[in-house]
Amino acid sequence: MKNYKVGIVGATGMVGQRFATLLDNHPWFDVTVLAASPRSAGKTYKEAVGSKWCMATDIPEKMADIVVMDATADIEKIAASVDFIFCAVDMKKDEIKALEEAYAKAECPVVSNNSAHRMTPDVPMIVPELNTDHAKIIDSQKKRLGTKRGFISVKSNCSLQSYVPALYPLNKFGVKDVLVCTYQAISGAGKTFDTWPEMIDNVIPYIGGEEEKSEKEPLKIWGEIVGDEIVPATSPNFTAQCLRVPASDGHMAAVFVRFENKPSIDEMKEIWKNFKGYPQEAELPSAPKQFLNYFEEDNMPQTKLQRNLENGMAVSIGRLREDTQYDYKFVCLSHNTLRGAAGGAVLMAEQLCAQGYITPKSN
Repeated sequence: MKNYKVGIVGATGMVGQRFATLLDNHPWFDVTVLAASPRSAGKTYKEAVGSKWCMATDIPEKMADIVVMDATADIEKIAASVDFIFCAVDMKKDEIKALEEAYAKAECPVVSNNSAHRMTPDVPMIVPELNTDHAKIIDSQKKRLGTKRGFISVKSNCSLQSYVPALYPLNKFGVKDVLVCTYQAISGAGKTFDTWPEMIDNVIPYIGGEEEKSEKEPLKIWGEIVGDEIVPATSPNFTAQCLRVPASDGHMAAVFVRFENKPSIDEMKEIWKNFKGYPQEAELPSAPKQFLNYFEEDNMPQTKLQRNLENGMAVSIGRLREDTQYDYKFVCLSHNTLRGAAGGAVLMAEQLCAQGYITPKSN
């Protein structure tokens, strides 16, 4: 596999930091550009991050002395020097939309962790094991943007990564109604317990915009390409309630599901055990070998014990049992800044490179 020169735009934030640690010594991707807000531009990455570094490992040695560029003012310069960018900026939605389109129009593919373009009809929102085929819409998007190389691809909301992968392969039974309650870690808000002491010994039953995303975004993942756009599915029917809980990392979901044709418990477990997607078949560098992992113990999965399963890229499932109102209920867990954010975006980029949607520039 060829090597790709990569930029991280929004490199100083929590997800940007996670990108930095994941891409350190990546077999395909070489980080050559780091960009952030004007207040960080001109400083070395080490200086720009300073005491805000919140990863368990140190700043990658190869990136520490890279001089941070201005994510907005240096678009042309950044686009000319890399093969593609990862984008994880903290800006208003309209500003993010404009920024990502500007990079795409500068012929720089954008692999985005942001929500701004998730519902744009010709922007694929990919969970690589589930809807790899949505990448085909990129040709339509390029036509709209008037580009040859440039496009935008986004990952879905972090909490979806726990329960949608568990439900998606069960669709052969007609997933009809889904009620989901998510219990989301504080890193999903870009916080630690040091920066958000109010979350210690506390639960907040509201996360702005999260319930709407949790109900709408799965339908785009379930959707299909019609003409020049991805048309969201009209079912399953999702309803969601999202709570912030005092965990550092790891989003858990309690799922209740009703089917058109009710499967048996054994059938569901067998499907989860055998489910593979494109990343496993193509043996992509960041792909978990076992994507969906079912735990038989009554008290599993647990956030602290399973969130880092397969380098934080696997999904854990447990407590599958019949329900009195729905057909079944179960719980799911995924690491929100790995599978749910930066790790999921890195895996998507690997997929897009392997399929030829992102190619290294000729020297």
